[in-house]
Amino acid sequence: MMQSTFPLLSLAIWCPILFGVFVLAFGRNENPGTARAVSLIGSLVSFAVTLPLVTNFDNAAHGMQFVEQHAWIERLNIFYKLGIDGLSLWFIPLTAFITIIVVIAGWEVIEKRVSQYMGAFLILSGLMIGVFCALDGLLFYVFFESTLIPMFIIIGVWGGANRVYASIKFFLYTFFGSLLMLVALLYLYFKAGNSFDILTWQQLPLPLNVQISLFLAFLMAFAVKVPMWPVHTWLPDAHVEAPTGGSVVLAAIMLKLGGYGFVRFSLPITPDASHYLSGFMITLSLIAVIYIGLVALVQSDMKKLVAYSSIAHMGFVTLGFFVFNDMAVQGGVMQMISHGFVSGAMFLCIGVLYDRMHSRQIADYGGVVNTMPKFAALFVLFSLANCGLPATSGFVGEFMVILGAVKFNFWIGLLAATALIFGAAYSLWLVKRVVFGAIANHHVAELVDLNAREFFMLGVLAIAVIAMGLYPAPFTDAMQVSVADLLKHVAISKAH
Repeated sequence: MMQSTFPLLSLAIWCPILFGVFVLAFGRNENPGTARAVSLIGSLVSFAVTLPLVTNFDNAAHGMQFVEQHAWIERLNIFYKLGIDGLSLWFIPLTAFITIIVVIAGWEVIEKRVSQYMGAFLILSGLMIGVFCALDGLLFYVFFESTLIPMFIIIGVWGGANRVYASIKFFLYTFFGSLLMLVALLYLYFKAGNSFDILTWQQLPLPLNVQISLFLAFLMAFAVKVPMWPVHTWLPDAHVEAPTGGSVVLAAIMLKLGGYGFVRFSLPITPDASHYLSGFMITLSLIAVIYIGLVALVQSDMKKLVAYSSIAHMGFVTLGFFVFNDMAVQGGVMQMISHGFVSGAMFLCIGVLYDRMHSRQIADYGGVVNTMPKFAALFVLFSLANCGLPATSGFVGEFMVILGAVKFNFWIGLLAATALIFGAAYSLWLVKRVVFGAIANHHVAELVDLNAREFFMLGVLAIAVIAMGLYPAPFTDAMQVSVADLLKHVAISKAH
């Protein structure tokens, strides 16, 4: 475990939160221009402070790096303890990067309560980074739960017509899921001799029946967050009602908190239960991949289609984690990072169209390429990445998961691979109906192509998607050692 001399992780967490509070405090007199400028500076600085984590990360080192530990509630032996390994490294710059995009996306679109909107996203960014860094169980829980509050406000205040229903449904689902996790954390705290240290918990010799109970408690929290079938129904509602920025952060980062929970808690703390229940988890994942892929095909609302495709893609992630080989687990993590870029970009594209026509119905579009050629090119690129075209980031993770699944069991691999067909079907059909063909109506005829701000925001994401697809090595190299250690730990426990 490498102690950090300089608190890089604390900086990554608290920098956006402090900027967010600053924007809120000075935004009372409603000067939107200042609020936007300060938010953009805040998001850029917050992204800049995450870069030393990547440049100074030692790919060959075992265990946690950049560890910080300070007493928090001494009487109960609770610490403010942070650290990252190869599994969590890339989510921190990804979160900060997506926050910059969201600030730029809301620049002209959000006209009311600008400072509160920007402030909420900056604070949310810091809290989500906290989830990826926390090595103390209670600290993790505090960050994990507190991400709900800004998101609840973002959907509830800036959302669509049905926003109150969607925000309350989102809050109740995720909150009740996490209550069982709290019980599991308290059990582990007493079992480990009054310690909330997650790394200590991973070494506890727990009997199988206890592990199964803990696994199911964690599953409730993480499955709702991912979301896995059948606890996924809050997500399409939340996406449809959320403002564009809310959808981007929800898809790009918040769903990953659930996937990350599996590799930080479920697999290492309850390894025997993970093996015992792997068939159950693989089945749920395959249902998400296949059934939800078919559900996506019949959607008439663009946002709903992309929301369902998110659930199908996250099914790949959980599938990768529970076939227990390094290729698949790495593929699962790669899929989470790639999905951050691709789904974020898809929701931004839908936002661009919505800002112009105030409709998300696929039937209201057609022939957009004739009036918005730049937009059409980028939208087609992201749609192809969404269905896993080689040389885009979407291909890397899915291909690795399918390879790992085939190694584990040919038929599971085959079923997982059908997702590529469904993915191509709903993505390309969406493109065909919205982008290509003759101009469908006078609204489409009056559309204006991307302005400089929109082109920059989508262009940066396009570069990220292609760069990760062509050269995934920095991502896989960083996580290789951590994934191998995790699988060794899970395998040894099973042997005992």
